[in-house]
Amino acid sequence: MENHFNLIDSPWIPVSEVGPVSLKTIFSNAALRALGGSSVEKIAITKLLLAIAQAAHTPQDDGEWEKMGWQGMAENCLGYLKKWHDRFYLYGDKPFLQMPAIRTAERKSVWALSPEVSTGNTTVLTQTQQQHSTDDADRALAIIVQMGFGLSGKKTDNSVVLTPGYLGKQNDKGKPASGKHGVSVGHLGLLHSFWLGNSIIHTLWLNLFTTEDIAQLAMYPSLGVAPWENMPTGEDDKIARALKKSLLGRLVPMGKFCLLENDSIHYTDGVIHAGYLEGKVDPTASVDFSQIKPKALWANPNKTPWRELPSLLHFIGKDKKGGVETQQLKITFGRVSSNVEQFSLWSGGLRVSSNAGEQYASGTDDYVQSEIRLSSHLTGSEFINHLEDEMEQLDNVQKLLWGAVVKYFRQLSDIDKSGIGNVQVFVSSQAEKTTRLFWRLCEQHSQVLISTCASHSTAGKKRIQLRKTFVSYALQVFDQMCPNDSARQMDAWACTRPSFSEYLSAD
Repeated sequence: MENHFNLIDSPWIPVSEVGPVSLKTIFSNAALRALGGSSVEKIAITKLLLAIAQAAHTPQDDGEWEKMGWQGMAENCLGYLKKWHDRFYLYGDKPFLQMPAIRTAERKSVWALSPEVSTGNTTVLTQTQQQHSTDDADRALAIIVQMGFGLSGKKTDNSVVLTPGYLGKQNDKGKPASGKHGVSVGHLGLLHSFWLGNSIIHTLWLNLFTTEDIAQLAMYPSLGVAPWENMPTGEDDKIARALKKSLLGRLVPMGKFCLLENDSIHYTDGVIHAGYLEGKVDPTASVDFSQIKPKALWANPNKTPWRELPSLLHFIGKDKKGGVETQQLKITFGRVSSNVEQFSLWSGGLRVSSNAGEQYASGTDDYVQSEIRLSSHLTGSEFINHLEDEMEQLDNVQKLLWGAVVKYFRQLSDIDKSGIGNVQVFVSSQAEKTTRLFWRLCEQHSQVLISTCASHSTAGKKRIQLRKTFVSYALQVFDQMCPNDSARQMDAWACTRPSFSEYLSAD
């Protein structure tokens, strides 16, 4: 095929308030503020851009990183892209991150890769779920996302094996019939986090690792070679094994071997990386390895990422050992907080369901993301202690609210015990609705809550005022979900309406 649609020159990367732009534009236009697209697309693109930046030039230490600045990083990246221009064609004899050798794999619609678009016998509920024609920008984005975020299941054609004698999951030649989930999504949808600057280029500079950083990154102690510079020929050849051990190999993990063909795609399982249960994880993912069985933070639509902030920033506190670790945040935190006055922490992912090896987005599954603004004075151990305390206290408010709603409906059901099984299900559903509404109201003040965790006295007064606001929300949703119209309802309401005096008086 003739080489065409070069990702360096052609627009394909979604940018907020701008639209699609090319790789060259990303590294030459400092006015581009933030990436667009879904949370998973933002993560996948950020990891690709970081891989380009690391491959272009990895600074030796903090001093070289600071001296280089985002301007120097951008210049290095533009020079690198010019050098490797011929490896970034989406179509041609060496298509970007694709494997022409899998041409015999079954053809699928490109939309089969998207969890929110209905394919096969999936019910269409909204217009956005319908398949429509794709353009080259859509296809380029689909390829990038598949490298780490491909979902497991039988859509993957695993009848194609490129490495002779390759052993799959079962001790037999070949691959299991069901494709493996991407290492960046995990079983339920890993939560990913990184720092945000005032532009896309600034963001990449803040998250760039130095050679000294990589040396202490025990999971991937070498930078390695970017896969587009030296593509593997199979699932387990020498190059594939090297990718599993390097930082660049994890940033662009080649989890699916793909090949575009017009509006269709061939794809099969590619390089299978170790997951968090085997002791390895994306630097942007959050896992607690201090437990006997590692425990990951999952993307959760019912617990938006701002509520995970104490866990994500757990490492800030003095003598804080164990707990959740996010290497992308922990390793770069010192120089980010000392060199930048204002920055943000972005977290997001996709919650998925898994059944019999098949992953899909269903029910309450959804994309999640949040952006919390921080500053250099909100980065000490006193800040994190205040934050942990405030979030713990707020969690207790939610638990008290939950219990009050349950007691209210159980008191009514005690009067009429008919259909007690259904009543119990109803009680739980009402309590869940109440707490979801409560957290949605509280989220409006998440940024204010975090800002009030500063150490000065003014912040302490603001925290007290904010607690009164949260209590008003708790009582508001209780009254909304637990009516007091009839005599029976009034009696149950009066007996179970919660009191939050302890929370309001807590120091």
